Amino acid sequence: MRTWLGVAVLVFALAGCGSDSGEQKQAAQPAQVSTGDSGSTSAAQGVASLPASTPTEISIPKIGARSSLVPLGLNQDQTVQVPPVDQPMQAGWYDKAPTPGEVGPAIILGHVDGNKKPGIFFRLKEMAAGDEIAVSRQDGRTAKFKVTHVEKIAKREFPTDKVYGDTQGAELRLITCGGDFDHAAHSYKDNIIVYAALIPSSS
Repeated sequence: MRTWLGVAVLVFALAGCGSDSGEQKQAAQPAQVSTGDSGSTSAAQGVASLPASTPTEISIPKIGARSSLVPLGLNQDQTVQVPPVDQPMQAGWYDKAPTPGEVGPAIILGHVDGNKKPGIFFRLKEMAAGDEIAVSRQDGRTAKFKVTHVEKIAKREFPTDKVYGDTQGAELRLITCGGDFDHAAHSYKDNIIVYAALIPSSS
């Protein structure tokens, strides 16, 4: 196992993932996460993981969502960057986590809305177990994932270990905001988290 320091977002719950104010928010400081070596096979899933490769696009047929992926790193204060709120249809991937298809939890972030317009993950709450997600990669391969479950949870109860902890195989997390909007805080009160696992793909 390889340990990556500063690889997981500690609490995306503290990030702005949609706002009717147009105000840009940031995620909280990252914590520690471990990943296995890429190219291994998960005993639980029986699906061979992929080597590292930059993701370029995400497609979610169930909710009609498609976006290029911009890399998201860390700000100078060590908070995690989020996609620009004035471009709510833009999704991003956290580039200090595993890339989609590698062993470990790959992280893709998107806004539920922005500038009073729907965001790329506006319909994320409609996702359910069995739905599929495709992530195109720079190496020409497409990492395909099947949703295992979807969770709506209060930001103050964000399940850090569950989202960013070790996994036996290649997994994916999609994260956005949801629930009621707190106008004073310019933020939604909950997070919507989609958990998915890599499935066999011919591409």
